Amino acid sequence: MIEIRKSEERGYADHGWLKSYHSFSFADYYDPQHVQFGPLRVINEDRVAPGMGFGTHGHRDMEIISYVLEGELAHKDSMGNGSVIRPGDVQRMSAGTGVRHSEYNHAAHDTTHFLQIWIMPDRTGIEPGYEEKRFEAADKRGRLRLVASPDGADGSVLVHQDVRLYAGLFDGDESATLALAPGRRAYVHVARGRVVVNGKPLEAGDAAKLESVDAVALTQGEDAEVLVFDLS
Repeated sequence: MIEIRKSEERGYADHGWLKSYHSFSFADYYDPQHVQFGPLRVINEDRVAPGMGFGTHGHRDMEIISYVLEGELAHKDSMGNGSVIRPGDVQRMSAGTGVRHSEYNHAAHDTTHFLQIWIMPDRTGIEPGYEEKRFEAADKRGRLRLVASPDGADGSVLVHQDVRLYAGLFDGDESATLALAPGRRAYVHVARGRVVVNGKPLEAGDAAKLESVDAVALTQGEDAEVLVFDLS
């Protein structure tokens, strides 16, 4: 079974400095049909205006992944971490028993465009943690590159949940297939461009939920950047 969710069906919030599309229920946006998909709880597509950002705020018991598409995002947290992530970087913060952090776009003129992803952990009360790794475009070109996993396989960031997140870039004849074990499901989010997922055409912001299928097949990409979640 495959269920398509078009970009325009997502929730939307315009805070002036922040424009955000919500794939799942978030803040003032609530849709009982789209609260979570397995342990995948949030995918927010955020655009942060120059010189603006999220002031210091707290999280707990959540795995938070940031994936930058354009611009830069500065991060500081109560664990003592400080960094700037850019396209190609994958940042993971395990909130665990509690962490406070801030995220800012310090650029004078450029908007920061990024995906904020929340995954529910397999247990609560873990020690907070932070990790970031870089995955070059060449590693994602025409293939699905593992970027997050429960065991840090293949140099991926570690998440405390039975989830594997892949990122890929597809154009022209480039294609990829991800086999799914029995009982697994998949969520595909098109970050930009166009791609065909199991025979269904998707555009930027669109998503596909797949259940009771053997594999995810990505074909006919047009400047596409795609995230694929292999979920319990």
